[in-house]
Amino acid sequence: MRWDSLFDDLEAQFSAGRALEHESEITDRARVELAGIDLSDRLRGAAGAELKIALADGNVIRGVLAHAGSEWLVLTEGARQWLVPHASVLSYQGLGRVALKPSSRILQGAGIASALRALSRDRSELVVHLKVSTGDGQKLHGVIDRVGRDHFDLAVVPHGEVRRASNIAAVLTIPFSSLAALCSGGSQEFRGSGN
Repeated sequence: MRWDSLFDDLEAQFSAGRALEHESEITDRARVELAGIDLSDRLRGAAGAELKIALADGNVIRGVLAHAGSEWLVLTEGARQWLVPHASVLSYQGLGRVALKPSSRILQGAGIASALRALSRDRSELVVHLKVSTGDGQKLHGVIDRVGRDHFDLAVVPHGEVRRASNIAAVLTIPFSSLAALCSGGSQEFRGSGN
């Protein structure tokens, strides 16, 4: 009889050890899987969610996540849309835990230059927000003329004017690293806040 309880105790210890080993293995697998998730995968998983993002220039934008590329995202705020490079974001609020891989290799490779080229073809007036103030401030109104590998040319035009050779105030070359965000559509006055 004593042996029965001794062997039962031994069997219970062995089962508990196996359970802990199994739990540890699951935890390790989860860590390895999490380590392979990109921010862009998390953003794709949050499509349609309301996000609040803090930008490197100190502003905050709130909107619905409409698109997420490998290096950029688009937030819709009412009638306006914001194109924001990942590198300009200090923090995201509202991201869930869902992560989705890109549906195609073509979409996976669509970087910020691809998004800016699409805006250049559209020829719409944009408000370009820079990460730091320049002599003209942090916002520039204009139309994207050309897009290079790591920069774009912005034809600065008076707000509300169509891009014509006669009304171009200047053509500025802007490195991607200086871009905080672009605003397009609807009222283009920035309504973000510092908090």
